[in-house]
Amino acid sequence: MALATPSRTAQRRSAIASPQPAPTGRGGGRLRRLAVPALFVLPAVIFVGATVVYPLLYSVLQSFFDVGLREVVQGGAQWVGLDNYIDQFGRTRFWYSFAISIVYALGSVALTFLAGLGLALLLRRAFRGRNILRALILIAWVLPTVVSANVWRWLLDGSYGLLNAVLRSLGLIDGDVFWLGQPVTAIAAVIMATAWSFAPFAMILLSAGLEGISGTLYEAARIDGASPWQQFRYVTMPQLRPVALAALLLIFIYTFKTFDTIFLMTAGGPGGATSTLPVYAYNEAFEFSRFDTAAVATTVLMLVPIFLSIAYFRTLRKENDA
Repeated sequence: MALATPSRTAQRRSAIASPQPAPTGRGGGRLRRLAVPALFVLPAVIFVGATVVYPLLYSVLQSFFDVGLREVVQGGAQWVGLDNYIDQFGRTRFWYSFAISIVYALGSVALTFLAGLGLALLLRRAFRGRNILRALILIAWVLPTVVSANVWRWLLDGSYGLLNAVLRSLGLIDGDVFWLGQPVTAIAAVIMATAWSFAPFAMILLSAGLEGISGTLYEAARIDGASPWQQFRYVTMPQLRPVALAALLLIFIYTFKTFDTIFLMTAGGPGGATSTLPVYAYNEAFEFSRFDTAAVATTVLMLVPIFLSIAYFRTLRKENDA
């Protein structure tokens, strides 16, 4: 039995009788499409603004005021303009800490990059236990800084450290050597500890870059009679250059602002030999209660990586345009 279908006239009448949605303007629909994603992003924006942007701007603004402990408690800080910067830039201790920061950062960058590159080249080869070795190497990166710093303090302790025990057993030293109590060995120790902690990160970046190099380039180089060193020099490093530059920049930014490793191992000693700018800012704020001069140091800590980042992106853009 066939079902009766409504006539075309009845369909028109029902369509006219049913309410139609009001047409929305093109601008309103566009705003609605933009508002929905913005609502999802808003919590993250508020969080970043409250925990990163606001403290950063507040610290920079604080460097232009005379802020001591009394002003922090009672308020009423006076505007001094660039006087804090003039005062700090005229201090030998400030420039000494800046120089120590540069030495520490460059040494850490060089050692971290070389260690990360060596590990990336090693783990690129297929051998038994490669995944286990990769996992063990990553432990150094995932360990909390307080753990790794105290491990290095124990290794280098002058009285009961493992390094002295090994050297004494080999007959290389007779008495105790206080590695963290001498200026040269102290700065070398914090550089080694930082490189040990951050080398796995460099290994991950460089391993990704090595995986992106086509094997046909190495085959062509071998056909031309290139030695392994020539393949590394003329194939690997040129192809790895963009990733290597990004890794060097990230490592420098990380090490230039490092505070916890140095403070836990040496607290800036001995005699200020490891007093980098972050340690200097900490001492100014919490030892001398000069929060304005500490803000000057932290502002310099922020500006140096920013200028390096700008130079990096300009170099990258020029290479892409060429």
